Amino acid sequence: MAHAVSTSSLHVLISPHLIRNSILGLRHRKLPTAPPMTAAASHPRCEATQQSMAAPQLRTSTTTPVAKTKLKNTSSYEIENLTTWLLKQEQAGRIDAELTIVLSSISFACKQIASLLQRSSIINLTGAQGTINIQGEDQKKLDVVSNEVFCNCLRSSGRTGIIASEEEDVPVAVEETYSGNYVVVFDPIDGSANIDTALTTGSIFGIYGPDKQCLFADEDSSMPTLDQAKERCIISVCQPGSNLLAAGYCLYSSSVVFTLSIGSGVYSFTLDPAYGEFVLTHEDIKIPETGKIYSFNEGNYDLWDEKLKGYLDHLRQPGSTGKPYSGRYVGCLVGEIHRMLLVGGIYGNPKNNNAKNGNLRLLYECAPMSYLVEQAGGKATDGVQRILDIKPEKIHQRTPIFIGSPDEVDKLQKYLA
Repeated sequence: MAHAVSTSSLHVLISPHLIRNSILGLRHRKLPTAPPMTAAASHPRCEATQQSMAAPQLRTSTTTPVAKTKLKNTSSYEIENLTTWLLKQEQAGRIDAELTIVLSSISFACKQIASLLQRSSIINLTGAQGTINIQGEDQKKLDVVSNEVFCNCLRSSGRTGIIASEEEDVPVAVEETYSGNYVVVFDPIDGSANIDTALTTGSIFGIYGPDKQCLFADEDSSMPTLDQAKERCIISVCQPGSNLLAAGYCLYSSSVVFTLSIGSGVYSFTLDPAYGEFVLTHEDIKIPETGKIYSFNEGNYDLWDEKLKGYLDHLRQPGSTGKPYSGRYVGCLVGEIHRMLLVGGIYGNPKNNNAKNGNLRLLYECAPMSYLVEQAGGKATDGVQRILDIKPEKIHQRTPIFIGSPDEVDKLQKYLA
């Protein structure tokens, strides 16, 4: 018997067979949800029939493969950001909560610097500052600004006791109200000569453990004089790279890449501008054993010693493949090391007739980068000894450096012997 459905202006006759066939058709298509309400469902006499037919429909939908497909699609969106990764390392006992905060503060400073670099031409942050740093180098505007960004982030973290920057004359003992345990050294902008031409730049950092030689005196004892405090800070900072607890860099290029090691491999995180988060993109990086790229400033070729010249001449000769090595020079240590970690090769900044100790700083640049490369399976030397074994005697001490794939560094040392 057909049921009459009343509306304000229309009487509709609906056959129960039509309702049943409609529902069976929906079941045949295996829809994941119950069928939409029809006009018959609004009639009181159809309510029981509708419920009895809907029940098996719901049971069928729970076993369809549609739900499984959705689960698979959801898993493909799972990502791991830097904060989550750091918390996992803390839970695994590889770092403590204090170091987690310090590394998070550094990553935040890098985000700020990346934003400033991207807008540097717009907000008038290109060009020289008109000042000279302790090394006698002209400072760029962003050298000064980025140094301030790093210092502020580390101070506000409340977990750093001493910070030492390439742009500062002496290490800075953090105010007592913020004092923490860690010693952080950094180069806020590496390759700052590339800023005005929008080429690759970067930031480098290293983190050492606490040193009691540079703690503030107790209230019951006399406070040290300013000169004594500075001396203690310098002693505390001047540690060999082998003492590093963590090190890393941030690359500012076509992507912003934060790379670090806490002593258990090397990991890279790429900044996703959609989220404003560093997302894990390279796990446990291993540098290739060999490579076909060398990176030296060959403008200084005539200033190098003959042994090193012989090595470069060898690289220029066609090898077993009939091709010589490729020469690449970015003018930014972060860019050179980042490429090398991924594709292998060797980078060199040797001593020359005009720079007896090379051009790079041991504490802020060479030691952190050597730590990273060794964690990835590479090697770093000054031509005589391992970089990480050198104990700085001065805050801004320079050193020659050769760093890269293990086979390439071994080959170089045979020429220099």
